[in-house]
Amino acid sequence: MVRDMMGTTTTTTSSSSGGCGGGGDMSMNMNEKPAWLERLMAETFFGGCGVHQDRRKNEKNVFCLHCCLSICPHCLSSHRSHPLLQVRRYVYHDVIRLDDLEKLIDCSNIQPYTINSAKVVFLNQRPQSRTCKGLANACFTCDRILQEPFHFCSLSCKVDYMVYAGQSLGSILHRFDESDFAISQFEGLRVDGSEVIDEDTQFAPSSSYSNTEATSNSVISCEPNNNVKKGKANRFLPGIVLSLGSRRKGAPHRAPLS
Repeated sequence: MVRDMMGTTTTTTSSSSGGCGGGGDMSMNMNEKPAWLERLMAETFFGGCGVHQDRRKNEKNVFCLHCCLSICPHCLSSHRSHPLLQVRRYVYHDVIRLDDLEKLIDCSNIQPYTINSAKVVFLNQRPQSRTCKGLANACFTCDRILQEPFHFCSLSCKVDYMVYAGQSLGSILHRFDESDFAISQFEGLRVDGSEVIDEDTQFAPSSSYSNTEATSNSVISCEPNNNVKKGKANRFLPGIVLSLGSRRKGAPHRAPLS
């Protein structure tokens, strides 16, 4: 079964209306955002699910492409036959894996970032304290500084730019196989927010995240070792111990005469 991202579902026998696209009206203005895409960018994720508010791990981090709403893992059974898209958190903002999003829409020229060895794309533009100045490469929509050769910092920036420029969104929407977004992909889904990274400043893609991760690992490795013998030196800070141990012996210094 293949679903058209304008809202229609194609089978070998007939075509039926599907998704929240309104029955798949192919005569719609191609400069308008399809309902699923507009709702995806406007939806609030990682809040508590009102239906399962008494359950643990009820964060809404899954988007149903058929119903166009965010759901929690406890809601999955009610959407078993629907195509589902997982949303993640990176630096307190919503991201989607690039491999998943590219099955739905062309993500070229959007700068990806790396989290847990997977490339992700920001769903919406993020607040920033400064804008690009001079000749630096910047987002066409929000002026956020980017690496070459990217033109957009998020999916919404690319979509909004195309709509503003009068370009057809139909040229970047893909038909997709619903089996790629089946409920089976959510086995063992983690919803505890462990992928949230505590940063509130500008950060660089891919390589910089690796450096940050490496720094975090080095901090963890500096935790006290239980096998180290206890002694008086343990009462000193590591830096002080190091400086005392590296001092060279020299001529004794007498106290000044009073």
